[in-house]
Amino acid sequence: MPPSSPTRADYRVFYPITTRWSDNDIYGHINNVVYYSYFDTVANNYLIAEGGMSIPDDPVVGYVVSSGCDYLSSLAHPERIDGGLRVDRLGNSSVQYGIGIFREGEQLPAAHGYFVHVFVDRAANRSVPIPAPIRTALEKILVES
Repeated sequence: MPPSSPTRADYRVFYPITTRWSDNDIYGHINNVVYYSYFDTVANNYLIAEGGMSIPDDPVVGYVVSSGCDYLSSLAHPERIDGGLRVDRLGNSSVQYGIGIFREGEQLPAAHGYFVHVFVDRAANRSVPIPAPIRTALEKILVES
């Protein structure tokens, strides 16, 4: 495992993730692209629950503009897993999340990475400042650099 790999203690909030049979690939483990779906789920769960975001209705939405993932050990359905979330960087119109995917009860992630949202006015399709309720929620899980 790389020396910079985070542990469970490095994340501020966790969401359980239900794996699905279709998450497994021909090699018998969760396919790498599925982890990005988990990242999206964890970030959006937080925005909805803590930031009050209504994704179908809000005039401002978060677009993913960058992402990356390091895979450290394999997972497979039907394992129980948790997605850990933190904010690594908070800008005027963008946020970089740190996300870890953990086997239930384990301290080291099976995968970890990042996800960048730029907040955009849906109608104008242009970046805008992060709405105040969302910014407040993101500040709560911001880690010190």
